[in-house]
Amino acid sequence: MNPLLKTLLLSFMLSTTISACSSSDDSSDNNEQTEQSDDNSGSTDNGSDDSSDDSSDGTSNGGNTENPDTALFNAWVINNTGERSSQITESDGVTMALINVQSVSAETNSGATYALVTATGIPKYDVTITEEIYDDLVNRPLADDDFFSGLPTVSVGDVVEFGQNIGYDTFGPCQNSAGEGYWPPGLQCPEVIDKAGYFPIEPEPTDEACDTGLGVNGYWVNGTSVYNWGDGQSYNNEQTWWNLAPIAEQYDVDICGGHSAQGDYHHHFYSSCLADLVGDQGNGHSPIYGYAADGYPIYGPWEAQGQLAVSSWIVRDYSANSDTGCDDGQRSCTLVDPYDVAQGTTSSNVGPDLDAAVTTMSGNPLNAYNGYYREDYYWDSGLTAQGAPFLDQYNGHSDDTRGYHYHVTVTEENGKLIPYYPFTVGDRYAGKLADNAVSSCSGQGGGGLRP
Repeated sequence: MNPLLKTLLLSFMLSTTISACSSSDDSSDNNEQTEQSDDNSGSTDNGSDDSSDDSSDGTSNGGNTENPDTALFNAWVINNTGERSSQITESDGVTMALINVQSVSAETNSGATYALVTATGIPKYDVTITEEIYDDLVNRPLADDDFFSGLPTVSVGDVVEFGQNIGYDTFGPCQNSAGEGYWPPGLQCPEVIDKAGYFPIEPEPTDEACDTGLGVNGYWVNGTSVYNWGDGQSYNNEQTWWNLAPIAEQYDVDICGGHSAQGDYHHHFYSSCLADLVGDQGNGHSPIYGYAADGYPIYGPWEAQGQLAVSSWIVRDYSANSDTGCDDGQRSCTLVDPYDVAQGTTSSNVGPDLDAAVTTMSGNPLNAYNGYYREDYYWDSGLTAQGAPFLDQYNGHSDDTRGYHYHVTVTEENGKLIPYYPFTVGDRYAGKLADNAVSSCSGQGGGGLRP
């Protein structure tokens, strides 16, 4: 960054406040922290209006400014008024949970400046039940068992708050019964987590292969967690043919496409609720949806009006005469390197046939079509070489306005956005992970290794 620009940016951060909480300044020889903010004015990249401090829902989003450095401080959905959930409680079972992001502040550590984001991990999603959402609910394969009465207790036109009972037979552990009936059977309910994530204002490209892994890969702008493609499960538990969570867990998420693991609420893939939250209507380049652990922003799916950003990861041709195929035309081999198909294939544990039926951990039947497993994909460098709207191997690219950034990736089918691999951040991070990052190579605190 230009030294003058950096000085001006730090001066801006030191003179303004975007924290929902008041706190005293802490300082030490290595750390200097100052609460930050903007005036909650401006506009998002797609031209939608931003909310102000006195907005009816008590939150504000400073907008995704064109300067990538100030965007890191302005993009978050801040709870300015101490608003609390009406459905989810804190651990005492009495106090209702604070929602969204609580504060964003600048902190300097060993000469590098970070945005320190604090949050509870509980979002504010108010969802109007559409015919599409209702149909998805009643047409679940196991609807008779998933709902107490065999049907949801909501109707088209109802507005549902995050955590509100919609009739699911939630027999998973819900702390103090908060959130029961909002999540499908077997899932944990989210809990209030005192989250504190550091994101560098000057992310740097990495020079090593740093795999994303299970657990937190970043934060969405409302303080919930970004998770990658995986759910940690493989076909027959043989450590090959790894599930893609957005597919294998499609019946294990709420109406916003999220769920929790160990109390941590997260999204693996595109969420229409998150899109609504940031005002992404697809009439221009998407605004920022979140930040990855390396500090690079994650934008929504739109590259421009009417044009989606396009993943350069494509499914293999399993035909015996294909460079990516297997002798029997089925899942009997894997690629030596999915980043370089020229290295060929190697024999592996046999996976299900391409038209086989499989059963998920929650008992739902699905078709294991080509694209169900991680090993079904490879990176096509030729697509990346074409430039926008195609993305690189990390699921990102650069432009003159935003610098390097990731995209949430989807395809469009009959007007509906369908999550597409690698969904958010790619198989690897594009940037270096600092020692204080919310994740580490191969997973948060080593808590999940990429297969």
